[in-house]
Amino acid sequence: MDTQQYKVKAGRKVDLADWPTHEDKGSESEQIEQQLKETIEELKKWHVRLHAEEEKGIVVALQAMDAAGKDEAITYLFSNLTAQGLKVTTIGKPTEEELKHDYLWRLHKALPERGQIGILNRSHYEEVIATRVHNLLEEEPLPNHLIDGEVWNRRYRQINDFERYMFENGFPFVKFFFNISKEEQTTRLLERMKNPEKNWEFSFSDVEEREHWEDYQDIFGDMLTHTSTDHAPWYILPADDEMYSRLIIARVMVEILEGIKPELPEISGEQKHKLEHYIDKLEQEAK
Repeated sequence: MDTQQYKVKAGRKVDLADWPTHEDKGSESEQIEQQLKETIEELKKWHVRLHAEEEKGIVVALQAMDAAGKDEAITYLFSNLTAQGLKVTTIGKPTEEELKHDYLWRLHKALPERGQIGILNRSHYEEVIATRVHNLLEEEPLPNHLIDGEVWNRRYRQINDFERYMFENGFPFVKFFFNISKEEQTTRLLERMKNPEKNWEFSFSDVEEREHWEDYQDIFGDMLTHTSTDHAPWYILPADDEMYSRLIIARVMVEILEGIKPELPEISGEQKHKLEHYIDKLEQEAK
C-alpha cells in the first residue's frame, strides 16, 4: 500500500470533491482483511517498544462528519494495543470552565505521556470547524478585536505552531480525516435509527448537522489546506470503505513508529547481575 497517495502534502490546496470517498476494492476484501490483521500485529509490536522506551509519544487526531467511522476505527485498531500505552479522549462542546481559557487549553489534559499514543476523537480542530460553521465565536467570551476577518487564518497558524512545538519535544502529530459521502452517511444513520440495538449511537444532531453539509465540506477543505504540514500531516481516508480506511490508518501508524525506531530497554551492569541472581534464586525454589 502506498499511503502517500492519501497524504495531504504541505501547501496543497484541498477540494474534497477531488478526493475519493471509496476505493474499488470489492474483489480484494479478503486480502485487505488479512493485510489489516498482519499490520495490527506489526503495530502491536512497535507500540510495546514505544511504551517500554518512554521517550516519545504520538498524538493521533481523528476528524469527520457523524457516522464516518471514527469510533469504530478506535475500537477495531487501537483496542488491540497495550492499554497502559493508550489515552483516548473525546473532544466535545467546551465547558464553562474551558471557555474561560484559550481554546487550546483543554487539549493539554488529553495529550499523551512519553510512551503513549494519545487518540483525539474529534480534536482541537473543532475550534476551526463547528465554531466556524455555526458562528459560535460571538457566544464565547473573546475580546471583540480578536473576532475579525483573519481569525481563522490566525488560528491555523497557532495550531501549526503548537503542533510543531509538540513535534520538537518528542510528540509528533498525525491526523486522519474520514472523507465520507453524503449517500453513505445516509445509509449508516438510517441503520442506527432503525436498529434498536444501535439507537444509542444516534443523536438527532447528526441529522440536523447534515443541513450544513456543503459548509462543512468547504471548511474541511480550507482546514486541510492550511494545517497539513511536514511535521503534522493530514491523511484523507476513503471512509465509505471502512476496512480499507482502517488499513490505511494502521499502515501509517506503523510507518511513523518505524521512523521513531523505539527500542526495548536493555538491562546492564549491576542490574543485570541482580537479575541473574534472582533468576537463579527462583529456579532453585522451583526445584
